[in-house]
Amino acid sequence: MENQKLEQLLQSINRVIVGKEEQTQLLVAALLARGHVLLEDLPGMGKTMLAKTLAQGIGGEFRRIQFTSDLLPSDVVGLHYFNPQTSEFELRRGPVFADVLLADEINRATPRTQSGLLECMEERQATIEGITLPLPPAFFVIATQNPIESEGTYPLPEAQLDRFLFRLSLGYGRREESREMLRRFRSDSPLEQIQPVLTIEDVMTMQQAVKEVHVSQAIEDYVIDLVEATREHKSIEVGISPRAMLALVRSAQALAYMQSRSFVLPDDVKRVVPALFTHRIVLTMEAELHISESEVVAEILQSVPAPVEEGVQ
Repeated sequence: MENQKLEQLLQSINRVIVGKEEQTQLLVAALLARGHVLLEDLPGMGKTMLAKTLAQGIGGEFRRIQFTSDLLPSDVVGLHYFNPQTSEFELRRGPVFADVLLADEINRATPRTQSGLLECMEERQATIEGITLPLPPAFFVIATQNPIESEGTYPLPEAQLDRFLFRLSLGYGRREESREMLRRFRSDSPLEQIQPVLTIEDVMTMQQAVKEVHVSQAIEDYVIDLVEATREHKSIEVGISPRAMLALVRSAQALAYMQSRSFVLPDDVKRVVPALFTHRIVLTMEAELHISESEVVAEILQSVPAPVEEGVQ
């Protein structure tokens, strides 16, 4: 039953976001793995619509923050303000108190404001003037940034990038996908027809079930081999952290769960590695001149032998 609901959710999203099935599956996998996603793409690629569609599909409350250079941390998490009618200070909760939060153009805010999200993403709580409040249990951040625009932006530090489970890009669609998009959006927006197929309680149940997906010792060894390969590669200055290693296992479990399997396969690990590794590794200055993070990660996937499927169940 749960996997039928997941399939319905994916179908709903794909009715709005045309031709991006792989990115859609990884987005849902990140939700089930209790991670967050950074969408790095050009303007107008459907990032905001993707976030809204997911929120509607799970029946969750959606909030959007437009990050700008004058945005303050209190604009994100909230503040206490004086109410002259009651002569008392009252709490005004910020937009982080939502099920799905879209942090739009996150790199336009100052580091001080960006850091306001760190506690929220990692601890799933917000501290407002010394008072710590829990965020909604399914709290999920989708942040966006433009990869080619640098004027008026503040690059995310490695510590904050590591909070994002995946970095995804939608990219341009093929010609037939563009034609299908024109036809679907000709009369109305498919987003308006999206109905909830999951509840927040369903999501939380699935998140718990993901933790029960079996991870064999062979898969553990494969994950460790991949992680150590990033730390020993001649072109990489900073490799994958222990936190990212744990995230790799959890996201592979989520993909296996979405395929109705009770165990992780090597292919599950391979599918999530590019989205999970590329924004976390730091290349040496010399390597940056002639190779990209994606190429290095692809090289590591090719060089590290995967276990045979018979030994991972």
